[in-house]
Amino acid sequence: MRLGIDLGGTKTEIIALADDGRELLRQRIPTPQGNYMATVMTIAGLVESAESELGQRGSVGIGIPGAESLATGLIKNANSTCLNGQPLKRDLQALLQREIRLANDANCFALSEAVDGSGHDADVVFGIILGTGVGGGIVVNRRILAGANAIAGEWGHNPLPQPSGDDLPLPPCYCGRTGCNEAYLSGPALAADHHRHTGQTLTAREIDRLAASGDPASEASLRRYENRLGRALASVINLLDPPIIVIGGGLSKMQRLYQNLPECCGQHVFSDVFNTRFLPPTHGDSSGVRGAAWLWD
Repeated sequence: MRLGIDLGGTKTEIIALADDGRELLRQRIPTPQGNYMATVMTIAGLVESAESELGQRGSVGIGIPGAESLATGLIKNANSTCLNGQPLKRDLQALLQREIRLANDANCFALSEAVDGSGHDADVVFGIILGTGVGGGIVVNRRILAGANAIAGEWGHNPLPQPSGDDLPLPPCYCGRTGCNEAYLSGPALAADHHRHTGQTLTAREIDRLAASGDPASEASLRRYENRLGRALASVINLLDPPIIVIGGGLSKMQRLYQNLPECCGQHVFSDVFNTRFLPPTHGDSSGVRGAAWLWD
């Protein structure tokens, strides 16, 4: 049995998978806010509860909103900042009395979709998260490509290519730099861009709904967004050239992306053909937690 845990900023979810991938159990509870030890105990409690209910012991994989430093073993780059600088893996292994595996949550998302999701027939899958932040993960032959610095796939903190016009001035990013893809392409960034142009305070979902009903200002905001997304992903494709890009996160529900991205992206790709496919996740919001379980595949 494989246990997967998705440690999010607001919720923590556990899933139990049988050896053939069948779901045996799923539970979701709120994540303690700003409290590292409470977070550790929450994860351990979910594992113990699941194993007690199912009557068997499982492997444990955990997707986290950050990465484990290769130099220190401590967590880095987590937007759940109470995790940063903490020995999460060591503490959980001591509590659970077994080896565990940690991976970035976007890597887990990509792995899930590569194993038995939208990218199951591809040798290379790039999985992206478009939500409150912008993340990415690369899977090659059903194995996560973590990278020499444990940052493979982190396209969200590359600069937006060819900024001009409405892209300026470069917006600040929480990482301390300006002009990052995440500062343009997250859900909050889309909402902020729309507010700058219209004065309206709307969510990304509301902008999408208004554009579908014919609102010209919302349509213009989404066209700016798609143009930026196309440029950002073209730079990834020019390096990685994946056959499939799976789009997750809240903005993945905007169906127009799958129709419009090939043109927005293709014009910036260094090729006379454009065959990369953009697909929604087969497992939807469950993909990250499933990928955490598959860390033991």
